[in-house]
Formats: sequence, structure tokens, C-alpha cells
Amino acid sequence: MFLPNYKIVNYADDNTPYSLKNNMKDVILDLQNAGNLLFSWLKNNGMKANPDKSHLLLSQTKEVCTKIYNEKIVNTPCEKLLGIKIDSKLRFDEHVMSLCKKANQKLSALGRLSNLMTFNQRKLIMNSFITSCFSYCPLIWMLHSRKLNNCINKIQERSLRLVHKDYTSSFNELLRIDDSKTIHQRNLQLLMIEMFKIKTGIAPVLIKEIFEVVNMPYNLRNDFKLKSDNINTVFYGTESLSFLGPKLWSKLPEEYKKVNNLYEFKTKIKNWQCNNCPCRMCKTYVPRLGFL
Repeated sequence: MFLPNYKIVNYADDNTPYSLKNNMKDVILDLQNAGNLLFSWLKNNGMKANPDKSHLLLSQTKEVCTKIYNEKIVNTPCEKLLGIKIDSKLRFDEHVMSLCKKANQKLSALGRLSNLMTFNQRKLIMNSFITSCFSYCPLIWMLHSRKLNNCINKIQERSLRLVHKDYTSSFNELLRIDDSKTIHQRNLQLLMIEMFKIKTGIAPVLIKEIFEVVNMPYNLRNDFKLKSDNINTVFYGTESLSFLGPKLWSKLPEEYKKVNNLYEFKTKIKNWQCNNCPCRMCKTYVPRLGFL
């Protein structure tokens, strides 16, 4: 590897150096050196580099400027990487808003044509073009704000009303009629599937690095346990997969944990609904008291 002292992630022709340091100067220096080495390697191997297409994303909003291959690069509050809009605060508000906008456009088209379609056609359109908008990499952005979660629920509710031609039932009743779950509940199921993959040793390396498996001293009936982070604040640290994953797995019924086959687990988990999820979106908000 030509960058032994730097961190970099690659996907196809996309190369993203990253750095974790205690101060911003060291981060900038790391990224600058890694970027220069990367572009030098590309040039020496007969590949064309585009320094003008490089972007800088930092965990601060203050403007910072650096140079890579004599190309001036200024940090921005949000950048798109492999189809995901990543903001400097990792809130993913802009990304989820773009998903809602796209889904609303598809929903408007369905509304105009719904009277010309059969039930099966309407449901196919809903699943293929509306709810599918929220299916790409949901584990990255699923812990967004309650406000955006309400927007997603409204889109799903409107699409269910159009599909079933039901304008009186509540959202929960529509979900029950359609035999479906909310987008957030579906994302929680996907998180449990990743936990199951870790248990069976088939999870990708990047997922394994997020969670820490506790080595049990005895062979117990359920000898798979994930370390749960100790959080001493109200919210900080709770809106993360490393916190939520182990918490939800501990609440999962034993009948799900005993499954040894991934296909069987995926089939069974579709019927599971977490009614006591510890994330902020699932908690009840009481004015002057907070989330309960």
C-alpha cells in the first residue's frame, strides 16, 4: 500500500482519505499529505487526476482552506459521497430532506394516476418508487430528527391511503391493513439483521469494527453479547449504531436469537416490531418534561 501512514477508503474509482486527530491543524495536514500522495500515484501510473473535483468536509463550519496539487480546496457544510449527503455534524438532515422531496414527487404522480390503476398496480408503484426511496443505506442516516421522521411517516401514510383508497383510517390502522411497518421500524429490523450477521460471523469488516463482542467465560444458552456503551449524558452518544444496536439486540425475543440461518432470521424479523426502542424517535415527548 502506497499510503501506509494515512487512512483511505476506496469504492470503484472513488478514493476518500480521512483523518481523526485531536486538533484541526493535524487533520488538515494529514488530508493534504494523503491527497498529494494519492494524486502523485495516479499520475505516475498513467491515470488522470482531477484535483478540482476534490472536496473537503470537516467537523466544523468555520471556513478552512488547503491545497492539494496546487488546487485550492475550501471545506463545505455538506458533500455527497456515493449517493449519501454527509453534513459536517452528521445529522443527515439535508440527505433525508432530499429523499422526502424525491418521494413526494413520485407520490404526486401516483395521486394523478391512481384512479386509472388497479390495487396491485398502485401497490407496485408505491413499493418500487416511493418507499424504495428510503431503502438505500438506511443504517447511515436512520438516526435523524423526529421532525424528519414525521415527514417520512406522512409520505408513507399518504401513499397507503392512495393505494388502499382509504381516507378515514389512522396511520397505524393503514399499516395493519397493508401488513407493513413504518420506515423507521423497517430500519430497526435491518439493524437487527446486521447484529445477526455479527453473531454468525458473516458481517463485513466495517460493520464488525462498529460493535464489540463480549467474550463470555461460560457456554450459556445465549452466549452472544455485544458491549453497550455507557452514556452519561442525556443525548450525546445515544444516537449512534454502536449504542442502539446492542440495546435492541438485548430486547429481541429469544425465539429470534436462537435462529441460526440468515434467510430464516430475515423472514422472522419481518414480523418483529420494537415497542420499547430506546432511540429518541420512538420515545414520547411530553412538554416541559422532555422525552419519556
